[in-house]
Amino acid sequence: MESRENATEGDPLKRGEDGAETGPAPPGTELKKKGCKEILGLSKLTHWRTAVFFLSLFLCLTIVFAFSFIIPCPVRPQYFVTWNRSFSEAASYDFLAIEHASDDKVMDVLFVLKGSEGTQNKSCAVAGLPSPCVFLSAVDGTDGETLWDSPLAADLHWAQCGLERDSGRSWDCLLSHSDQLTAVDKRKGAVIWQQPHPADLHSSGPVLSLPDLDGDKVGDVGLVASDRTQTRMVLLSGKTGAQIGSTVVLGFTETVHHLLHRTAEGSHYVLLQNDAGLYGLALWRIAAQAKAGLEAGLKKDKHLEKSASAATGLVPIFESDAMREVVRTEEADETSGLLVVTGREVALVEGKKLQLQWRFNSSSILSQPSCGHFNKDELLDIMVEEDIGNSSKRVAILDGKSGEVLWEVNLLASPNCPRPASIHTTNLVSIFMFWGLKASDSNASVPLADERRSYMLHPLYSKVLLEYDNVMDHIITFKATLMERGRHAAYILLTGPPSEGAEGTVVLSKRKLKQDVPVSRVLRIGAGGGSESNEDIKEAFNRLRFSD
Repeated sequence: MESRENATEGDPLKRGEDGAETGPAPPGTELKKKGCKEILGLSKLTHWRTAVFFLSLFLCLTIVFAFSFIIPCPVRPQYFVTWNRSFSEAASYDFLAIEHASDDKVMDVLFVLKGSEGTQNKSCAVAGLPSPCVFLSAVDGTDGETLWDSPLAADLHWAQCGLERDSGRSWDCLLSHSDQLTAVDKRKGAVIWQQPHPADLHSSGPVLSLPDLDGDKVGDVGLVASDRTQTRMVLLSGKTGAQIGSTVVLGFTETVHHLLHRTAEGSHYVLLQNDAGLYGLALWRIAAQAKAGLEAGLKKDKHLEKSASAATGLVPIFESDAMREVVRTEEADETSGLLVVTGREVALVEGKKLQLQWRFNSSSILSQPSCGHFNKDELLDIMVEEDIGNSSKRVAILDGKSGEVLWEVNLLASPNCPRPASIHTTNLVSIFMFWGLKASDSNASVPLADERRSYMLHPLYSKVLLEYDNVMDHIITFKATLMERGRHAAYILLTGPPSEGAEGTVVLSKRKLKQDVPVSRVLRIGAGGGSESNEDIKEAFNRLRFSD
């Protein structure tokens, strides 16, 4: 009995016939059942979270796998640090363009060769042209191999590339040759259009790259020609090469140079230079004379027009009785400053409002100035070569802000020296490259006809120069440039017979700038010559990183 009572007390729940528990439920049972349901829902949510986590992990691994193995990484083009191409029984011209003519990231070289055959088994006869003819050729910047040849009728008058930018045009190069104008696509060398040169208009470069005037959504071009009595200009369709409107007489006597300039207000001016100075003529005036209504859409600069001549519309910008040349401080920028070179001075004209900034007195400038960064004020400084007599020259760098001399060195004025050049670096300075011959105490003051060396200047080590015994052949043209965006600084040399167009051996060569550093001599100049060792100087050049 006790055992039964104990059992009853130990198991108070009664079971029915179907096995279900009967009897009153203990307190808190309802809450326990509800808690189980909540726990069950939380368990399902945890499973979903786990599934989402593993799915995300799977997607991440798939993406990593795709980028690592399936999608190839971009491969930097492999280039030769130096290459040479020789062309026998050929002639060339003072023309060299650095453009993207292939699909890689390295710039390519365009030049003009005159001969009977091109470099890709193309001949004048096959093209239906009398021999010799001229070939516009594109050479790969990586290895010097020819990309394409485009045969054209001889002789070449002028050539210009870089006309495709922001214009909508499908071609980049325009050539004046024989009695024709030919637009060429720099990618394939195909002739886009060819037109007879405007009659009685012996134009000279540069070509003026104009905005769209005829409304076909393609930028147009302008040609300027001058004789001893007047200057004329024609407008050509950038799409077809056909003349737009009539020829415009600019009301200007003989001009020796011209540029297209854009002011701060977006107004375009054709800058015309003669012996008396530099003058501007608004493009809207020229367009209106060529064809009524053509000036629609062209902006007017109210500030400049206040000083325009009522009779001719000419705006005086810089007046001098000994004008020689005018160049941009930045070649690819229509709004950049203008360097005016006269017989006695160099002057900088600010680009936005065409106002004079400073003047630098000079006896005689030998070559076209070059621009780069010598100090770190972010303003372009000017390198000039000045004749100081006794077969010598002074190479000086002028402050872009004030025109004061920041640096100078005297060299012997060797013949056939190209103009100076510069390449920007990531240190906010530029490497300057120029040519000549540094005289020593033992050398004669007059250099030999074939002695010529190239020099490199690092502004952070301004008391030393790197001197390199460069080529002794006659240099037709020379350019120092950046062959690949942010890297691969090099210089291109085109050498050949001394007379332009004369037949002989023409050599086109590329040499990486840093390739000259190990074989160059460290030349000490100025007081003290710097405290760094020769190895430290060369290492500073080798550490350079170049910038656009």
